[in-house]
Amino acid sequence: MLGVDAFRDGWVAVELCDGRFAGATVSAGLRSLLSDAVGRGVGTVGVDMPLGLVESGWRRADAEAAALLGGLRSSVFRVPPRAVWREESYEAAGRLCRELTGAGLSRQTWGLAARLREANACRDGAEDGGRLFEVHPEVSFWALAGKTPLGLRKKSWAGQMARRSLLEAAGVALPDALGEAGRVPPDDVLDAAAAAWSAHRIAQGSASPLPDPPERDRHGRPIAIWY
Repeated sequence: MLGVDAFRDGWVAVELCDGRFAGATVSAGLRSLLSDAVGRGVGTVGVDMPLGLVESGWRRADAEAAALLGGLRSSVFRVPPRAVWREESYEAAGRLCRELTGAGLSRQTWGLAARLREANACRDGAEDGGRLFEVHPEVSFWALAGKTPLGLRKKSWAGQMARRSLLEAAGVALPDALGEAGRVPPDDVLDAAAAAWSAHRIAQGSASPLPDPPERDRHGRPIAIWY
């Protein structure tokens, strides 16, 4: 199983075998990373990126995830409708977002545009094959902590140690040496590992979606955050 997180220079992936750490890789593009994973027989991939967009209003998945996380609720961005992401500029996207939702669009959310488009193009293409599932690392860590919000930010030393300990207690022990992936910011590696943990649960049939049951996009595919 594979967990994937976006970082400044591309994507980082953590792979599990039987729920245990099996390796970490980086790639400039999600498509090539997934093609390699498929070639090695990886069956389920958890991606920390919104997959599936509504036509108007806001996604229920984001609202429900934020409600679980207490003081970390700001780590969940409200994802605007599909048409907003087709705009070429932040200003145009913001105007359309207000028309379709009644609220504006933050620059931080718009910063996801390139990676969100890339991930959804992979979901729509041959790379998917039913393998791709949306996850949110903070929701995964919430579940790892016994469905309790973490009070520590992931960029803090204490927050990173707490997340690493939660993963290790669940059988996902990250080694000190990660090769090329060792140059990736530690919070992104931890996020990819949490995504891999959720992917393993999805493959086992023990994961749950937010919302339950999921919303559906215009093609009838689920819009949900899995944990």
